[in-house]
Amino acid sequence: MSTIAFTNDKSPSQALGYAGGTVTVLIWATWFLVTRHSAATPLGSIDIGLIRFGIPALVLSPVWLKTGLLPKSVPLHLLAIMVSGSGAVFFLLTTLAIHSTPAASSGILLGGSMPLAAALIGITLFGERPDTTRIAGLAAIVAGVLILLTHSLADASLPWTSFLLLPAGAFLWASYTHAFRRSGLTAVQASALIAVWSFLIMGVLALIFGISLPQAPLPEIGLQVLSQGVLSGLVAMVAYGTAVRTLGGTQAAAFTALTPVLATLGGGFLLGEPIGLTEISAAVITGIGVALSTGIAARHR
Repeated sequence: MSTIAFTNDKSPSQALGYAGGTVTVLIWATWFLVTRHSAATPLGSIDIGLIRFGIPALVLSPVWLKTGLLPKSVPLHLLAIMVSGSGAVFFLLTTLAIHSTPAASSGILLGGSMPLAAALIGITLFGERPDTTRIAGLAAIVAGVLILLTHSLADASLPWTSFLLLPAGAFLWASYTHAFRRSGLTAVQASALIAVWSFLIMGVLALIFGISLPQAPLPEIGLQVLSQGVLSGLVAMVAYGTAVRTLGGTQAAAFTALTPVLATLGGGFLLGEPIGLTEISAAVITGIGVALSTGIAARHR
């Protein structure tokens, strides 16, 4: 990917969007690995969810206290889509799947499916018309996912639920992407509202099902605080929102397909998960698809 460079005619706002997308996928790659790692700890999905949304809800409390939990300028259905699409529902669904899916496979099935889901929503609901370059990019992303799918169907160790839950999570995130773009909220405002509502949902679930945070070692809690709460829950949400605002929903979502490349490498080197030519090929192809479908490698006409 090192041969791709910004062209001179990219505006400062686009450069900011590309930076936001890049920061997002770098953080997401670590999120896959840390979430996968948490399966071997006493921490459950509710415990991690409380950390994931509690920290940004606290840090951004001045923002949501100012906007109110139900901003009058934001249609209720858009807020509901945003909270479910990138908040509590998305988190619980994907965490459940990632705990039983190798990082490389989950990265491709989730991160690789997001751009396709966002493009389909944009085309069918909002009349978006991607150009030839972006269509080629989406085709490459689909090809990468299909390579993994074909390979994994012969692998009995990969649960069938992975092929259901992770693409469903991708659809939720794509829905959030388009809803946020039309909400009129800033990236910080949206992040604050999603965090506080999701934390409230997690709090209710904690009261019903209990938590295991007291039994977890402090180093494990610290790792989740850094990765889930600070980086994924706060920094990545604002960075992705910035990318959506400056590049558009479909193009920003295309960045998420870079995640499989990093998750594949990280799963192999950090978690000791086996990676072969199939996983590497699928990750590289989806990465190329990102470069094409985001427009990074294309000049404005």
